[in-house]
Amino acid sequence: MTEAPVRTLLLWCPDWPVLAAELVDGVPATGAVAVLHANRVVACSETARAEGVRRGLRKREAQGRCPRLTVVDHDPGRDARAFEPVVAAVEELVAGVEVVRPGACALAARGPARYLGGEEAAAERIIEHVAQTCAVESQVGIADGVFAAGLAARDGRVVPPGGTPGFLAGLPVEALGRPALADLLRRLGVRTLGGFAALPAGDVLARFGFDGALAHRLAAGRDHRPLAVRRPPADLAVTADHDEPIDRVDAAAFAARALAERLHDRLAAHGLACTRLGIEAVTADGQELHRVWRHDGLLTAAAVADRVRWQLDGWLTGSAGRPGARPTRPTAGIIRLRLVPDGVLARADLQPGLWGETGEERERAHRALSRVQGLLGPEAVVTAVLGGGRSPDDQVRLVPWGDERLPARPGEPPGPARAGAASSGRGTSPPWPGRLPPPAPAVVLPAPLAATVHDAAGEPVGVSARLQLTATPARLAVGAARPVEIVGWAGPWPVDERWWSPAEARRRARFQVCLADGAALLLAVESGQWLVEAIYD
Repeated sequence: MTEAPVRTLLLWCPDWPVLAAELVDGVPATGAVAVLHANRVVACSETARAEGVRRGLRKREAQGRCPRLTVVDHDPGRDARAFEPVVAAVEELVAGVEVVRPGACALAARGPARYLGGEEAAAERIIEHVAQTCAVESQVGIADGVFAAGLAARDGRVVPPGGTPGFLAGLPVEALGRPALADLLRRLGVRTLGGFAALPAGDVLARFGFDGALAHRLAAGRDHRPLAVRRPPADLAVTADHDEPIDRVDAAAFAARALAERLHDRLAAHGLACTRLGIEAVTADGQELHRVWRHDGLLTAAAVADRVRWQLDGWLTGSAGRPGARPTRPTAGIIRLRLVPDGVLARADLQPGLWGETGEERERAHRALSRVQGLLGPEAVVTAVLGGGRSPDDQVRLVPWGDERLPARPGEPPGPARAGAASSGRGTSPPWPGRLPPPAPAVVLPAPLAATVHDAAGEPVGVSARLQLTATPARLAVGAARPVEIVGWAGPWPVDERWWSPAEARRRARFQVCLADGAALLLAVESGQWLVEAIYD
């Protein structure tokens, strides 16, 4: 027999990334503000929306619609830290609060409705208390299940018991929060959640897979989590005691990653995955801290580590927030950290590989590298992350192993597939005029080497103001080494950077050359001087 969805109250703070930027960084949320991730708008203020800014727009298009737009980089850690006082304010009235994401938290509606005089009275009381305590505007939605309550919160609506399927039926399929699935459904003629819910469940699973089946349950008003979630046995929780109290965010983040790995391994041994995570901490003076995070899908080890890091960051740094908001920083360092898988699911969507478990080799390598970090520190193992830029050294950022792999600049260098997409107008990377074509060099020199280039007659080769070579390159000499014959070359790729600032302006041209000894080099000429910037493999 199918269990009915739990009657859920969800508190939602509109435009939370924008509000968090005001609380933490002082960016006025009343102005035209847009939060960007990967060069696209993920949130914007009401003033920016009035000027035509919408989610999903590119930065340049958003600034074209609103020239006075203030752009802020997306920072999930900042959003989580700023949301901590709001959750604490809700917990002063009710128990069992679960953080859905920064800006939204949920709880069972039955308890608050009973002792606050009904569901509508409970919603009004919570909204008023958050406004008085944190000076934050919020809306509350109540419905059967977290998904429907989140949609109801957009309108501040209380859906009557049993009326959730009817409430969802008229909403567009984009409300599922799965753009690829919504686009496919629209092309198939399914435009509303009611139309999607009317499809046979077996056909949906066969056509759209496991995630599509979960979305189908949500569209029908049947929250999938309570159906499979169970109370885990006590031995699934993991605990770490620290002799030295943790009072720094970087130390807390390192401890969080190690503990998240232990939790993930323990759950994997039981064939389980976490969907709702309890984070508990005890300080040196006995103060106990607790928070619950929940997730739409299965929490991986990296996702668990991120949420623990965000939560510890929120506890250790506190948040002064708006005037009147109470600080949340504990009075002493953390000496005990405990992770409790408050909700688990069987890992039914993962199948074993032909010669072992899926990703077994990668997991083994990950454990080995994490062990090295445990011995030598987080910076001992780093990963090169490619991003946007014109030069090879601009496009590479070294990230500690296990941290979020975000490029230093938006836009990935185009490989063969990306180059084709860009030429057909479907590229998603921002333009970088003067960027080198693939392949990328294997070695980027930390300091360029001086070189000279001569033509067949032995005369120096230069580049004119019109980016024309004065002669055909014939020989290259690096430093004091003997000249080597050039058998092939390509270029120039000109770069004219910061021309609007004479003090920072830089003008150069780059060439790819192949030498008779088999070497392939990336050369640059700047102010008449040839330089070796990188070496191709």
